[in-house]
Amino acid sequence: MPANAAKAFDFLVFIGRFQPLHKGHHYVISTALEQAERIIILVGSSHQPRSIRNPWTFAEREQHIRAAFDAATQERLIIVPLMDDLYNDQNWVARVQQSVNGIVCRYPPKLGTDDPRVGLIGHSKDHSSYYLALFPQWKALNVPAWGNLSSTPLREQYFLNQVITDDFPEGVKQALATFQQTAAYEYIVSEWQFIRDYQSGWATSPYPPIFVTVDAVVIQAGHILLVERKARPGKGQFALPGGFLNAEEKIRDAVLRELREETRLKIPTPVLAGSISKSQVFDDPHRSSRGRTLTHAYLIELKPDAQGLPKVKGSDDAKQAFWLPLAELNPEQMFEDHFHIIKTLVG
Repeated sequence: MPANAAKAFDFLVFIGRFQPLHKGHHYVISTALEQAERIIILVGSSHQPRSIRNPWTFAEREQHIRAAFDAATQERLIIVPLMDDLYNDQNWVARVQQSVNGIVCRYPPKLGTDDPRVGLIGHSKDHSSYYLALFPQWKALNVPAWGNLSSTPLREQYFLNQVITDDFPEGVKQALATFQQTAAYEYIVSEWQFIRDYQSGWATSPYPPIFVTVDAVVIQAGHILLVERKARPGKGQFALPGGFLNAEEKIRDAVLRELREETRLKIPTPVLAGSISKSQVFDDPHRSSRGRTLTHAYLIELKPDAQGLPKVKGSDDAKQAFWLPLAELNPEQMFEDHFHIIKTLVG
C-alpha cells in the first residue's frame, strides 16, 4: 500500500507480552502499520516482578519495540502498559477498553468523518489468543503466522545458553546483548537454573506433577501480613505466608501451620481459625514457574487491637515477616500471582 494511501483504520490495537519482541511480533505490527494511521500496543503482564516467564519490565519492552522501528514509524506507535487480571476476565476487558478509549479520545476524528475506526489485530496461535473474540465492538484482523515463532524457547535459549538468535530484529538483538551485562540478567539465569534442576527431579514421573499449596491472606487494621522469600524461586520478593500441603493434613490445617511456621504469629490457633472469612482456589496454569500448582488461599480477618499489630518474625522459608499497609502493596514486588490473590480476596 502506498504511504499516502487512505488507511482502513484510524487505530489498530495489538495486545501482547513481548517477552521479548521477536520477528513474528514485528510482522504483526508492520502489517498493522499498513492498515492503520496509529497502532496502540498494549504491553501485557506489566507491573510484575521479574520471573523466567516475564523477565523484562514494561520500560524495557517498550525500548525493544521502539528499537525495532525507525523514528518516523515510532511516532505512529502508542505503547502503554497493561496489567493482568488473572482471576477476573471482565475486569481485564474493562481495563483494555478504558486504555484504548482514553487514547482514542486524545485524537478527535477529522472534520467530516465518523467516529474513529478502531480494530484489533493479532495472530490466533493457540488458546492464549482467545482475547481476539472479547471485543466485538472492534473488527478483528487475524494475521497469519510468521515463522511459527514462540517467545518461550527463545527465552530459554537466551538465558540458559546465552544465545541471541536471528529471530529478533537488529535493534532488539542489541538491547538483549546489553541486558546480558546486568544483574537482572544474572538473577533470571539463576531462576532458570533452579527451575530446570527442580523439574528434573520429576522427569521420570509417569504423569506431569500437580502440586497443591496453601496461602494465608491475614488482614488487620488495614495492614496485610507478608514475608520476604529467602530462597528461589522468587528470592527477595514479597509473598503471602504459605507452602506445600502435607500428605496427612487437611487444607485448612495446612494454612494455619504454614502461617505459624513462617511468621511466628502469636495468636492462638482457635482465634485464627475463627477469623477465616473466605477461601478460594487459585489455579492459573502459569501461576508458578515450578509447574502446575493449585493454591488454596484463606482470608483471615483479625479484629483491630488497641495494643497494635501482633509481633511477627520470619522463620522457616521466610527471610523476614512484616505488616504492610494495604495502600503500599506494589505488584512489582510480589511473588507469582500473590498480588492478584490479595486483590481477589480483599478487594
